[in-house]
Amino acid sequence: MYAIIKTGGKQYRVSPGDVLHVEKLKGAAGSAVEFPALAVAPDGEKLRAGKSAGKVSATIMREAREKKVIVFKFKRKKQYKRTNGHRQAFTAVKIGEITAA
Repeated sequence: MYAIIKTGGKQYRVSPGDVLHVEKLKGAAGSAVEFPALAVAPDGEKLRAGKSAGKVSATIMREAREKKVIVFKFKRKKQYKRTNGHRQAFTAVKIGEITAA
């Protein structure tokens, strides 16, 4: 069984037991969170899509920041160089139960 969820402007294909890094969510570690499913595919059945496809329950595992990405700006012959870094915040979520409507 799998489902397709949307959070943080991105879509993810999830199954029970998966651990995802998604955009930062409100809530402490250990708290429950629920995502509406865009589509659900129960075992041996057709894909169900739409607003009433189902729900996906998950648990927040931790909040952290990704590895640093270096941003380097450069213009040749002008002696212009700028170095900057960015670390994106994320929330690790463990997928629990997928319920189909």
